[in-house]
Amino acid sequence: MHKRHRLVHAGLVTLLIAGLSACGGGTNGAAGHQTGTGGGAGGSGSDAPPQQARVSGLRAGVRHLTKRTVRATRPHLVTTCTPATRQVKHTKRSGRTKKTWYTTEHYQDCHRTPQGTETYRRVIRPERWCVALDDVNGNQQRDNVWYRVTYPTYNQALGTDHHAPLHFTPTGTGC
Repeated sequence: MHKRHRLVHAGLVTLLIAGLSACGGGTNGAAGHQTGTGGGAGGSGSDAPPQQARVSGLRAGVRHLTKRTVRATRPHLVTTCTPATRQVKHTKRSGRTKKTWYTTEHYQDCHRTPQGTETYRRVIRPERWCVALDDVNGNQQRDNVWYRVTYPTYNQALGTDHHAPLHFTPTGTGC
């Protein structure tokens, strides 16, 4: 009886996976792409999908945002251990008789406790390299759209003239 239930469950899971993969996020060019008329300098800032399509356009600007950190404090945690014991129950069966005895086991009871504070550098903005494009993907209505890019792409865009054509795969939108 259990084998039949397993086979039914396996069949249902297979059908579910096949159905979801058939209508899943494919690469038809429409899924996961920004369709607005431009995300100026104050863009949404949301991360692009992992398989972001290449974009092309005319270079409108480049921007490097350095990493910003602040000094912060947090509790300093130290591991404190104390010796402890616990009773361990042992049982032995022999025919109809059952023999039970207890032994004492020694162990270290360890836990982390706060002891003072420590300072560290908290990152409030990671380092970013951004490129702004005009006429994104040939659409003349989409101007000044900011994309986050890798450092080599930023460096390549930095070496080009204003309104030079660029083609790259962004790591995110907004800057």
